[in-house]
Amino acid sequence: MIKLVKGDITELAVDAIVNAANSRLIMGGGVAGAIRRKGGEIIQEECDRIGGTFVGGAVITGAGALKAKYVIHAVGPRMGEGDEDNKLKNATLNSLKIADEKRLSIIAFPAISTGIFGYPVDRCAKIMLETTRDFLKAHSFPKEVLFCLYDDEALEVFKMELKRYEENR
Repeated sequence: MIKLVKGDITELAVDAIVNAANSRLIMGGGVAGAIRRKGGEIIQEECDRIGGTFVGGAVITGAGALKAKYVIHAVGPRMGEGDEDNKLKNATLNSLKIADEKRLSIIAFPAISTGIFGYPVDRCAKIMLETTRDFLKAHSFPKEVLFCLYDDEALEVFKMELKRYEENR
């Protein structure tokens, strides 16, 4: 099941929230910075021990003081680096694989790469929703995936994409 919500992903009491990470797992600005501020330095310390991952990859840490139990750090593409759509698909897919392996019931994604990485929100919605729908058909976990969008514009784009899919089923 896929749900769309507007709000602050750091406030969600779910099994895992997904961080829109960079490949070095340095939690500076955007979603990552908010997670670090609210969850505490322990999350960055775990990321430092992991050391990084590839664009399209994902790793998991604890969630420190957040309401969520875990943070899945998914590395999305920077616009202009090449093969961005496939890299975003892989970041989404690898996050979902971690949730399945850890048997996490509810996870929440932001719109990965749409902030400072410059990825278009409409392309993000299409790829992330499509990848998630396909994964959920073939796996038992997660049971529910939330897309937590920070502003009305992104929420509307994701709503339109989800509606388009449901009409074409």
